[in-house]
Amino acid sequence: MSDAQSAGPASRTPTIGVFDSGFGGLTVLRALVARLPQARFAFLGDTARLPYGSKSRRTIARYAVQSAQFLTREMDAEYLVIACNTASALALDAIQDAVPVPVLGVIEPGAEAARAASTSNDVLVIATEATVHSHAYSAACQAQGLRALEKACPLLVPLVEEGWTDHSVTAEVIRIYLDEIRRDAATQGLKPDTLVLGCTHYPLLRPLIEKVLAGRASCAIRVIDSAESTADTAVRLLNGRAAQRNIETSAQTEIHCFATDSVDKFERLGPRFLGRPVGHVELIDLGG
Repeated sequence: MSDAQSAGPASRTPTIGVFDSGFGGLTVLRALVARLPQARFAFLGDTARLPYGSKSRRTIARYAVQSAQFLTREMDAEYLVIACNTASALALDAIQDAVPVPVLGVIEPGAEAARAASTSNDVLVIATEATVHSHAYSAACQAQGLRALEKACPLLVPLVEEGWTDHSVTAEVIRIYLDEIRRDAATQGLKPDTLVLGCTHYPLLRPLIEKVLAGRASCAIRVIDSAESTADTAVRLLNGRAAQRNIETSAQTEIHCFATDSVDKFERLGPRFLGRPVGHVELIDLGG
């Protein structure tokens, strides 16, 4: 009997659910599509209730669980990727307890990638205020044997959403933030050689960030895109499970996008993050 025969009939292509509080998580979906071009995806942006960062941990967990349950119950997602740093930092355990499928956040893969890249064991993390205040990256990096210095960069998200990803104003803001965090690192006796992008908006700024670093850093600093790191981790997990189940693939990528508000804005800005049209975005109501 051949291996194919012994494996039994192929299962249908599983749906991968991807969740964010907004649409920045489309950068994670973009990285997933690049690695799994024949997969089926359902993306949900909880745009009616963003920003999550201003909410309590309990409220964030409730919102995130509702979104995760929509993806698993209504869309039959068999895997979940939490493409939201705030939800990954504050609600990952609650999501894992609430749904019967594997759940992957964005923070631990970023820390693991930093561990693989760093030789000094000192890393920098730039993120939103909510993610920095959670200290989730510091904890994840510490678990990897790294010392991490975090910095909130609140101006970067609105600049990205304005489309100023290659603007001189944005470059100057990045220079200021990076100069500040490097001075803080020197004061603490750190010698960072790695920078983690701890926000799903920041991959759109990676070329500009690397350009600024090349002009300012006295030593090379490698940039870690947590969206790509998360996609790499997801692919390893999915490929292992697919091999066990003999899963067949789709003929082409299938992407279905949902939002809880601001569908027009999602359809207008989403392609910047996804790198392709997002198509029709369906409006859904998850309740209060």
